[in-house]
Amino acid sequence: MEYPQQIEKPEIRVSHQIKGRTPDAIHKNAKELLDHEKTQYFERMAFIVRIPSITETINGNELALTVGGVRAYNQENLYNKKSFEKFKFFIGFQNLVCCNLCVSSDGFVSEMRVSSYLELESKILEVMQNYQLENHLKLMQDFTQYHLTEHQFAQLVGKARLYQHLPKSLKLQIPELTFNDGQFNTIARDFYQDESFCKNEQGNINLWNVFNLFTQANKSSYIDTFLERNLNAFEFNQELAKAVVGDGNCQWFLS
Repeated sequence: MEYPQQIEKPEIRVSHQIKGRTPDAIHKNAKELLDHEKTQYFERMAFIVRIPSITETINGNELALTVGGVRAYNQENLYNKKSFEKFKFFIGFQNLVCCNLCVSSDGFVSEMRVSSYLELESKILEVMQNYQLENHLKLMQDFTQYHLTEHQFAQLVGKARLYQHLPKSLKLQIPELTFNDGQFNTIARDFYQDESFCKNEQGNINLWNVFNLFTQANKSSYIDTFLERNLNAFEFNQELAKAVVGDGNCQWFLS
């Protein structure tokens, strides 16, 4: 027998307001605009909806199933003839200790192009049906089995600063890393100071904590790049796990 799930009210965030005008008033001065000729919209919007009846615990952190998305008008040409609309959508987990999002590749679509509400609904349902919840949880649980020493973590932070300046030929040989220097400053600070995800007494840190340092630092990203960086954090830490056991192409960051 199936029971209805507990679904919380959506949390919605918008970016700065854009004030405009209707097309027929394009040549008027701003002070001459009539009320019906004025328009306004918010350039970016993001939302999440938690489903706390579906939870799991990893390394003492409670995770709740979460769906959400982003709509970013700055990625559209609003003056072109109306065609497909673009949305971002994900289904994954939120770490309730810190509200960090955990997104995997099969639970995220970075550019969902639709021409109607029905098509949007259909594509969202398709993403949710294809999402492998148990596999995502297992991969995150596996992060707790791998550790970096303080020296390896220092190498990671230092090499991450070099990454943006590498020749293109070398970048193609190692995993992509989309986090910036400011975010790595936060990651380095929280390695020592974060109450939930810092190093242990021996100076080591497991990859679950490293992953959460990444997703914590990602909170400084703009709404329209937030989800892509969140996915990059997950995939990059998967590559780090391979590097810890001497496999994969991520060893450059630790050597």
